Amino acid sequence: MINYNLEQFRNTVFRQTMFAEFELTLHEQVEQDKPVTEAYLNELYIELNKKYYGNMVHVDETIAIEWARIPHFYKNFYVYQYATGFSAAVAIAHKILNEKDYPNLYIKKFLSVGSSKYPMEILNSIGIDMTTKSPLELALDKFKTLVEIFKGETIL
Repeated sequence: MINYNLEQFRNTVFRQTMFAEFELTLHEQVEQDKPVTEAYLNELYIELNKKYYGNMVHVDETIAIEWARIPHFYKNFYVYQYATGFSAAVAIAHKILNEKDYPNLYIKKFLSVGSSKYPMEILNSIGIDMTTKSPLELALDKFKTLVEIFKGETIL
């Protein structure tokens, strides 16, 4: 279960953020009227993999072409939503587990409004401000704790 949760974090927060940076850099290239070739995309993608995974993970050169099989890249600025949604969910779960009256607030001001308001407005009404680093930092802290548990350095 811990490994499953770690993979969810890695694929949803970490990897999708890398995808979003790939997408942003690609769009900036186009806006500057610079050519976007397969070679450019391969180089950009592998460099981001190296940047995000660092020296602790061997980045196989064949990963360079992975960008071509990811359908989300064909929709403008879509992938960031995975990381932000996951981070918001971690922040909500943290508050539910740590603030006595929060479950009632969550039901009244989040679940009951459905999609009648903009998402940021709904999140703000329950104390989650996605314009700050706080939700992402909380998610990364949770990830760190899960890694420590997985390694046997911390007990649940």
